[in-house]
Amino acid sequence: MSSTDKANLPKFLEAMESIYGIFPDATDPSLPKWTPPPAAEGHRGRYLWTDGFAVVNFLTLHKLTGEVRYLTLAANLVATVHDILGYTRDGNSRLPGATDDHPLNGGLRIGKLEESGPDGDGQYFHYLTVWMFALNRMTLVTGNKWYNDQAVSMAKAILPHFMLNVSSNRPRMYWKVSMDLSHPLVTSEGNLDPVDGYVTYRLLQDMSDDRGALEDEIAAFKKMVDTKWRYYSSSDTLDLGMTLWTAHWFSAEETWAATICRRAVSCLGFLMRDGYFEEPISRRLAFREFGTALGVRAALPRLGDEDTANTELQALPDLICKTWEDDGLVPVPTKQLQGRMAELMPITAVMYASALVPGLMCRQS
Repeated sequence: MSSTDKANLPKFLEAMESIYGIFPDATDPSLPKWTPPPAAEGHRGRYLWTDGFAVVNFLTLHKLTGEVRYLTLAANLVATVHDILGYTRDGNSRLPGATDDHPLNGGLRIGKLEESGPDGDGQYFHYLTVWMFALNRMTLVTGNKWYNDQAVSMAKAILPHFMLNVSSNRPRMYWKVSMDLSHPLVTSEGNLDPVDGYVTYRLLQDMSDDRGALEDEIAAFKKMVDTKWRYYSSSDTLDLGMTLWTAHWFSAEETWAATICRRAVSCLGFLMRDGYFEEPISRRLAFREFGTALGVRAALPRLGDEDTANTELQALPDLICKTWEDDGLVPVPTKQLQGRMAELMPITAVMYASALVPGLMCRQS
C-alpha cells in the first residue's frame, strides 16, 4: 500500500460506511448474510451506477488490506443488485429475457425513484457498462468466472436494444431505453456510449474463455469510435473525467485512446484557466468533479511527459477532494442534508472514495 493510499484509507472507509453501514468484522457470524442497507438514492434503495462503483471499491479495500470480508461484501452487494434491479419494479418477475441461468439477459434497471416521466426508470447503456466492469473486476480478483461470463451474456443480449444500423459505416445508439428494453425513451446518443462500449466489451472479451465472444459487437463499436475521437470535446466535468478513465485502459496501445485522453486534458485545462474550479460550491456538483479526479488519477501516469509535467493538472484530484472535504460534504456530511442533496449523497460518497483511492478502478499494469 502506498503512503498516499494509507493516508486516505480512513476517509475512504468512512465514506463507504456512511452509505453501506458499519462493516461487520471477519469473525462476525452475520458477515456471510450481510445485505447492503437501502440507500437514500434509488428504487428500493438500489441505484446501478452507485452500487457499481461500490463493488469495485470493496475489491480495492480487499486489495489494500488483504481482508477477505470485503470480497463477501462485494459479492453480496452484487447479488442484491441482481435481485432488485434485475427484476420488475414490483419484484414479482425477472426482466424480460432473463432466466435463472442468465439473470442479466434482460439488463438491469437504472433504479430511478420514479417509474415514469422525464426522470423515470429505464436502462442506461453507460450504467450497464459500469456494472459489466464491476463484474469483470469481480472475476479478476476472485477468480470466479461466473461474474465475467454473466457480463458477457448481458453485453450480447442488451446491445440490439441500444444500437441501430449496426451494418452501416456509422451505427447509432439510443441513450435510454425502457425497463423491458422494448423501446427507446431518449433517442439521442450519449457522448461516451460508443467509447464505453468498445472499452468495456474489450475488457470482458479479454477475460473470457471465448476470445471471440464479443467480436462483432466490438467491431461495431470501433466503427463508432473511429468517427468520434478526432473531434471529441466537452466542458462537462463528469464527461471529461469518465472519458479519461475509460480511455486510459488502452491509451498505451491505441492511438484513438491516447488522443482522446489528450483532448480531454486540453478541455480540462480550459476549465481550469477559466476558473471553473474556483466557482462557488453552490454552482457545482461534487460527484461530477469526483469523476474528474478519478479520470485524472487514472490517465495521467499513461500520458506523455508534457501532460505528466503539468503540476496544476497533477494537483487537481487532491484539490477537488479537499474542496468538498472543507465544505463538510465528505467523507461524511457535517450538516443535515435535505431533498435532492440527500438523495445524491450515496453517489457522491462512493465516487469520492474512488477519487481518493482508485485502486481496482485503474489498469494495474
